[in-house]
Amino acid sequence: MPDTQSIYADIGGREAVEAVVSDFYDRVFDDPVLEPYFEGVDREALYAHQVQFISAVAGGPVSYEGADMRAAHEGMGITEEGFGRVATYLAEALRENGVAEENVETILDEVGALEPDMVGQ
Repeated sequence: MPDTQSIYADIGGREAVEAVVSDFYDRVFDDPVLEPYFEGVDREALYAHQVQFISAVAGGPVSYEGADMRAAHEGMGITEEGFGRVATYLAEALRENGVAEENVETILDEVGALEPDMVGQ
């Protein structure tokens, strides 16, 4: 497993994370299966939280300050299919923005570990 402290720098820092998150949400918001999860959501706040989250997961100089994953997703009824689609879009966005495969896998492992706190809440 790569040193997560270097992933943030390896992928290009905040600018790269913002590009990945923008690409990621373009995909997510275009998916009719995921659309209901985001009705009435403040997309700018969501984007900011996601930049913070990905930066923290990648070992950047940022701490995630949002609600814990269980609380943040409580009552949303996220399914395994929905979680899988989001993970797929994140992987695609990371890869298409030039993130090395070993770093993609490390980030996805961190995100995947959160599935029990998100699915079925």
